[in-house]
Amino acid sequence: MSNFIDFNTAKKFRDMQENQNRITRLFNIQYPIIQAGMIWHSGWKLASAVSNCGGLGLIGAGSMYPDILRENIRKCKKATDKPFGVNVPMLYPNLDEVIQIILEEGVKIVFTSAGNPKTYTETLQKEGLKVAHVVSSTKFAVKCEEAGVDAVVAEGFEAGGHNGRDETTTFCLLPNVKKHISKPLIAAGGIALGSQIKAAMILGADGVQIGSRFAATDEASAHVNWKQKITELTEGDTHLTLKELAPVRLVKNKFFNELETIYQAGRNAEALTATLGKARAKKGMFEGDMEEGELEIGQVSALIEEVLPVKTVFENLLKEFKNAEMPDF
Repeated sequence: MSNFIDFNTAKKFRDMQENQNRITRLFNIQYPIIQAGMIWHSGWKLASAVSNCGGLGLIGAGSMYPDILRENIRKCKKATDKPFGVNVPMLYPNLDEVIQIILEEGVKIVFTSAGNPKTYTETLQKEGLKVAHVVSSTKFAVKCEEAGVDAVVAEGFEAGGHNGRDETTTFCLLPNVKKHISKPLIAAGGIALGSQIKAAMILGADGVQIGSRFAATDEASAHVNWKQKITELTEGDTHLTLKELAPVRLVKNKFFNELETIYQAGRNAEALTATLGKARAKKGMFEGDMEEGELEIGQVSALIEEVLPVKTVFENLLKEFKNAEMPDF
């Protein structure tokens, strides 16, 4: 399968990067643009579409039973001959089984998150896989390097989904992480435009990971109600909450307001757990309940105005990157 981006555009993108192409070499991809492995969004259709455009698509294992993950991997292999990977949040169950499926199905790239990078890195690398780990602080970025990962994803608290307790923004996090590690660095959180990709690279990133913009695409597996809701969000419509359990950025809706009532009554962790219950994220993002569901999205959703095909999103990112000019002082 051939990429739709013409040769001249690809060359200009590489030329603008100059020596900042460690991510494209590491993962054998054309552009250092990685689609986040978002729960309830990142099935085989989204991952293969991104990979076919020259980026790196990730299947989100966090919302899949092991047999569903295996099915998605197999369908993705049929839909693209380009590299793709699997994102494995380590706060979910069945991890050993998930890792075994990844190995059995011949996946070559794994992004881990929400846990200790030492847990599976060596096991995966011994089988020839490349491993990246997502962190929200410089301290944990250094631990990733010590664990021997192939790349580090530094994610600012602007990002959607599970997030860092310290609330460090991407633009503050990136240069500090860059100063303390030598591994290839991927920026995440608050990136939905080509100009933001360029800004991240100026701050030291070798590539970027994008979630929210790819959540609002035709190929994402989320419910149409949720995709439309993303395009309606404005500044201030999301908030980082549930730090007592696992920090997550949510849209302010009826469910979010119920959590706020508990906070006002005294931050009772047991009450928060009971209100959260089970399958809240599925109810919202996959089943389309915009009031009772848990709706995870980044602050950059305020810039997303329409649901688009992945191909169009990619074309826009590259054009915006090319046209982003540095003003003179």
